[in-house]
Amino acid sequence: MLLTARHISKSFGRKHVLRDISFELQAGSLYGIVGENGSGKSTLLKIIVGAWEADSGTISLNGKLGYCPQEALLFPLLTVAEHFRYFAAAYGIPKDIMKKRADHLLDHFNFKKYEKEKVANLSGGTQQKLNLTLALLPEPDLLVLDEPYNGFDWDTYLRFWEYTGQLRQQGCAVLVVTHLLSERERFDRIYDLKNGQLM
Repeated sequence: MLLTARHISKSFGRKHVLRDISFELQAGSLYGIVGENGSGKSTLLKIIVGAWEADSGTISLNGKLGYCPQEALLFPLLTVAEHFRYFAAAYGIPKDIMKKRADHLLDHFNFKKYEKEKVANLSGGTQQKLNLTLALLPEPDLLVLDEPYNGFDWDTYLRFWEYTGQLRQQGCAVLVVTHLLSERERFDRIYDLKNGQLM
């Protein structure tokens, strides 16, 4: 299993946000977690990616993680190309490999023409493309996506699903966390997060 969550619980004061959550995610699978705003989706996601600690339970990850947060972690005064170089350095990706991967992602998601543009000058949709491609840069074994469709136009939406299909064929597992899930037939399993529990 690429990801194993066992008995995850989390509270904030007297509010129990997550209650004894367990699930597994295997290579090449596509899972969805849906829930209303305030249901605990973001809390669970942050525990999965290691940003927060659970009060109890364990997370086991076997492989490289790619994380695409809902709020893009971008720098307004850096260009798109500078973002790739910055994140490649953080991931420990050599420059020649980074350039090859960045060019591929820029071409696939159709925004290579913005390569030298500063993020502050990009539309919200193009910033979201960059947010996604930075998560894909390390060629992750597990890709975790928080509300990934926000800001996507129809062409980007289709390119996203095409790329997701390629990732799954390569053995990458994909976890989509969202309040609204369309095209449910694409998913191997969908969980509904209600009252702190996965249904």
